[in-house]
Parts: sequence; C-alpha cells; structure tokens
Amino acid sequence: MSEADLSKRATRLLDVCRARKIKLATAESCTGGLVAAALTEIAGSSDVFDRGFVTYSNAAKEKMLGVSADILKRFGAVSRETADAMAQGALAHSDAAVTVAVTGIAGPGGGSAKKPVGLVHFAAATRDGRSVHREKRFGKIGRRRVRLRSVEEALAILHLLAEGGRV
Repeated sequence: MSEADLSKRATRLLDVCRARKIKLATAESCTGGLVAAALTEIAGSSDVFDRGFVTYSNAAKEKMLGVSADILKRFGAVSRETADAMAQGALAHSDAAVTVAVTGIAGPGGGSAKKPVGLVHFAAATRDGRSVHREKRFGKIGRRRVRLRSVEEALAILHLLAEGGRV
C-alpha cells in the first residue's frame, strides 16, 4: 500500500469518527507510532485522535498501559494476550471510544520457530465492550514492509469498529 493509499484510508477513518463523534487512541510496539503518524498526518485529526502510546519495551507496556508483568512473562510481548491488554490499557488511559494495539516482530532478527519474523498481533477494543484480535504472519518481507502492512491492518480494524461493526 502506498503512502497516498494510507492517507486516504486514514482520512476515511477520521471522517467516520467525526460523524459518530468518537475519539481514537493507539497502543503501538513494533510500529513505533506509525499508526498514530498516519492519522495525525491528516490536518484536523486532533478532533478525533486523542493520543498514541508507543510502548516498545515491556516496562513501557506495564507503566503506560497497565499490562501486567505476569502476562508479559507468561505469553511474551508478542502475543494475543499482550495485544489485548494493550488495547484495554489504551482505553483505560485515554478518552478514546475505540483503540487499537499492535505488537509484533518486524525483523530482520528477533524471530523464533514459535514466533517468526513477520508475526504481528492486533487487538482493538471499544467502550461499548466490543473487541477483536487478529494475528498476521507477513513473513520475511522486510522490516519496513511488515510495519507498513501493520499500519494498514490497524487502520482497517479501527475503521470497522468505528463504524459500529463486529469483526
């Protein structure tokens, strides 16, 4: 997906949120703030985008989002459980109605047989109790491409939940 395509997707998402009068927040690890950057690249996004948490380290996940040390120890930073806790933590620590969390292994190193390079977990949560988890295995497509594909996926999940849909 090109930068122009990401911009269009972000603009559409912001328009939906404006129409529904809801705010967004992000909790990012492997994307390092790229989801928030895609949203805030759009002029006027401040009326919809509440805040972004870049929680690259486990300590940041614990301190900023309230992810428990037990979850991180038992399941690891790259797991469904951690992504879910990140999304819930972003809800708890923001004024957003919809949040998305991204945690994964962008590469080129850091992978294992169980958690290969290109594995990314996405979680989203809403104030009305809806939540979603998606696991993607992008493969060894390069660090930048894993991160950009992750932004694309995160925006798509946010859009669906912002429209009131179930995933």
